[in-house]
Amino acid sequence: MLRPERMSRISVTGSKRVMDDAIEAVHDLNLLHVTEYDDTWEGFDPGDPVEGAEEAAQKLVTVRALQSTLGVTEDDAGRARIIDDEELETELEATRERVNELDDRRSDLRDELREIDDKVDTARPFAELGIDLDLFAGYDSLSTAVGEGDADAIKGTLADAESIEEYELFDTDRYVAIFAYPQVNLQDALVGVSFTEYEIPDLGDGAGATSPEEYIDDLQHRRRQVESELETVENELEDVRHEVAGFLLAAEEKLAIEVQKREAPLTFATTENAFIAEGWIPTDRRSEMKTALESAVGDHIEFEELERAAYDGDGHAHERESIDDRGGASGNTGQEVAADGGTTMRSSDPPVIQENSGAVKPFEALIEVINRPKYSELDPTFILFLTFPLFFGFMIGDLGYGLLYMGLGYLIMRRFESDAIRSLGGVGVYAGAFTAVFGVLYGEFFGLHQLGGIVWDGHPPIHKGLQPHFIYYAYAWLLASAVAGVVHLVVGRVFDFVNNLEHGVGEAFMESGSWIILTVGVWWWVFTETALGPKPNFMFSVFAAEGMTNPATGETITEGVALPLGFNGFSSIELFAVPMLGTLSLQVITILVGLVLVLKVEGAIGLVESITQAFGHVVSYTRIAAVLLAKAGMALAVNLLVFGAYLHDGEFHLIFFAEQAAIEEAQAANEVIFGGLFNAEGGAMLVLGIIFGLIVLVLGHLLVLVLGITSAGLQAIRLEYVEFFGKFYEGGGKKYTPFGYDRNHTTED
Repeated sequence: MLRPERMSRISVTGSKRVMDDAIEAVHDLNLLHVTEYDDTWEGFDPGDPVEGAEEAAQKLVTVRALQSTLGVTEDDAGRARIIDDEELETELEATRERVNELDDRRSDLRDELREIDDKVDTARPFAELGIDLDLFAGYDSLSTAVGEGDADAIKGTLADAESIEEYELFDTDRYVAIFAYPQVNLQDALVGVSFTEYEIPDLGDGAGATSPEEYIDDLQHRRRQVESELETVENELEDVRHEVAGFLLAAEEKLAIEVQKREAPLTFATTENAFIAEGWIPTDRRSEMKTALESAVGDHIEFEELERAAYDGDGHAHERESIDDRGGASGNTGQEVAADGGTTMRSSDPPVIQENSGAVKPFEALIEVINRPKYSELDPTFILFLTFPLFFGFMIGDLGYGLLYMGLGYLIMRRFESDAIRSLGGVGVYAGAFTAVFGVLYGEFFGLHQLGGIVWDGHPPIHKGLQPHFIYYAYAWLLASAVAGVVHLVVGRVFDFVNNLEHGVGEAFMESGSWIILTVGVWWWVFTETALGPKPNFMFSVFAAEGMTNPATGETITEGVALPLGFNGFSSIELFAVPMLGTLSLQVITILVGLVLVLKVEGAIGLVESITQAFGHVVSYTRIAAVLLAKAGMALAVNLLVFGAYLHDGEFHLIFFAEQAAIEEAQAANEVIFGGLFNAEGGAMLVLGIIFGLIVLVLGHLLVLVLGITSAGLQAIRLEYVEFFGKFYEGGGKKYTPFGYDRNHTTED
């Protein structure tokens, strides 16, 4: 789970006479991630595609083009079928001719519709002017023009034009028609005036129409005819889609498989008579591939395991692990020799198969947003599965919102075909589940505390700390966020320690252990009462129990307890006295040791980084408590506006759900904060209040729901990507893409 699946690099060597059979066997197994030959061996060349590869590729392009034209999707698939070469050739050609003919007809009709619309737009100014189209043509001594511009400005320009003796204008709010004597270039005469001239429509397009209105009517009539024809063609195409969708999907799959197999030799090293193929395969399945090859070609091929990738920085052992004849590690090293006496292909990093399943699997999508882990790195997916929903659920903490997030996530999983998007839906389901669980613990349903009365008899085990009476919970969550940050970041450093073990335990300790010591030391001291300065009293009371002593004040704790865990700070473990500094505690010594180790590794810059990483990055986790209070405050504000609220004994009570006696008492004590839209008095005001209240209620909580994703979701993922991943994770792993095909639409049996 924390490590990718162990991979082995294997070599398949054989005669070209059996190459096709070997390709078939390897392809059917769908296990080998092929390493492409880099053309570096003397006497070897990349292989040539098998005869018929180009023809198959062209057919595949044709099939995919037909799918695009018809809008074929995976939802159109029928049962898996067998397609032989003759059926493929005959049916594909018939489908191509039929679809292309209909598609060409559809394109022509769509072009005609666009042309008609252009002509209508051209004629519309003339219709608004109300002048017959034939009045704009056929003159020897008159100039005519129709366009868009300011009529008064045009009149002034025409009056001043020396080339024009007489003119007449007809105008609407937008359009202008000009008749001028003698015949001149009106555009030259109108220089300096904003005037856009329109082309006069060809009357022949309107089947004898003389007026622009008739011309437009004729065009609209033709448009209805074209639309009817287009609908007929599109219906025919839809019928064709239903008829051939299953065939096209099956044909695409068959051709894609055929192209894969025929083009496979392009990745091989070949001579005139032999071929060598290399690639990566899961180590525990190498015998399966060897058996499949032997069954297909017998002893005409040699299968060899060249290396088993170790989990180090290079993806494989620095001293390559040799494999003996029995398939076991011999422990010997040296240059690898191919079966024909040459050297093996240049080694490449192994591809990565993340070993996550079940509920953890969807969270791989969040990892791949930045990059999949390298083969040498620990896979953080499981930690992400544990922490991201926890952070998100804690910050929102509402049964109503949680159920909606779960429903939205489930809908995404069911409606989308993309594995990545479906995985995000799965993440949403788990994040929503944690949100719902914390909502029950908080006793909240869309910000309403009535759930606490139903489930917990009015006393839920925890509170968000927004209400004055429970303010100490806010302090508690602030500290809990910091503690979560320490644990989270230390886990990240432990991951980094494991990653660095390739360089030796000592170096791993210096690179990673130093930061663990410093971080733990700093926060051990933070939660210890020392003489180095006062700390907030709540640090030693919110997790204590009544009757315990607050070491910051020396007083007995009687209030301010949020979670009675019996913790009132760590005891200072004093070791020895230092002149002028006083007595040093174990906590301070731990900080100093960690700081010295960090400075030794990082140099002078380590002093700055020690502040940002050991302290600042932990403080960054307090955004969890901040978002918790912000979202709770938004939900409270929505409910306060709708239901009204009063403050009594440090708690908010919604007027809409309160008893009349309590409301009157609150009014008398001037404790009412807002009356609430649902509590408006009078018939009309009450109706308006309910209407506007429902709008505010729905839109307000919808806003909180959306902001929950954009704030809580982003803040949670930021803590993972920036603070946590930043301690150990680089990414850049190669995706495992085995040579093969998962059949969905075809079968060989």
